[in-house]
Amino acid sequence: MLKAIIVDDEAPARSELRFMLEETGQVDVAAEAINVREAIERLKDSGADVMFLDINMPGTNGLQLAEALSKLKYPPAVVFVTAYSEHALEAFGVNAVDYLVKPVESERLLQAISKVRKAIASTSKNAQRERIPVEKGGKKLLVPADKIHFIMAKDDYSYLHTDTDRYLSTVSLAQLEAKLESYGFFRVHRRYLVNLACVSEVDPVSGGTLMLTLNGEDEQIPVSRRRVASLKKALGL
Repeated sequence: MLKAIIVDDEAPARSELRFMLEETGQVDVAAEAINVREAIERLKDSGADVMFLDINMPGTNGLQLAEALSKLKYPPAVVFVTAYSEHALEAFGVNAVDYLVKPVESERLLQAISKVRKAIASTSKNAQRERIPVEKGGKKLLVPADKIHFIMAKDDYSYLHTDTDRYLSTVSLAQLEAKLESYGFFRVHRRYLVNLACVSEVDPVSGGTLMLTLNGEDEQIPVSRRRVASLKKALGL
């Protein structure tokens, strides 16, 4: 079963789509949201494999949310469900898996679900293949990218933090940033590269900067002032 979140500011549209998705027997609708901010909260709370997303909503629109989600290491697949066909080109520009025009037909919805499954399988394989060479206890190891929470630069070295350990890498932070950016890593500070999927809290501090709390980490990560705006955009805040 695919876990889904429906994002639409119109309740009848959400109800109809929920019914159609559950009728397929392939999708579990974990949550609904009426706007972008609520969608991000639901994603953090329950996670999702796919987000069925309207485009025209009050405030931040669906295209902006999809762009922010695409920067995550493992973003949910995005399927736009809208009454307007003129945004199709823009939708695929933000890596949407499919674009459905209301009223949605059952057969067309099944095609979209099939595309979502293929997209998820492809992303998973790519992330599993990406590994970073490190050193630990005199041994050379390879750490999967999806296991890294954050990377800290110190002198000429980089330290990779996972949920279980810390590893030394002789690869520079700039090189690691270029290698991992497509997997949802974000340079929040000249010394820190963060896996956005691991961010659990964003706390404002004096001077207009931020501190990040990551899942399973005691150490908070600073965000430099000049990177605050782009980070908020990447997180959809």
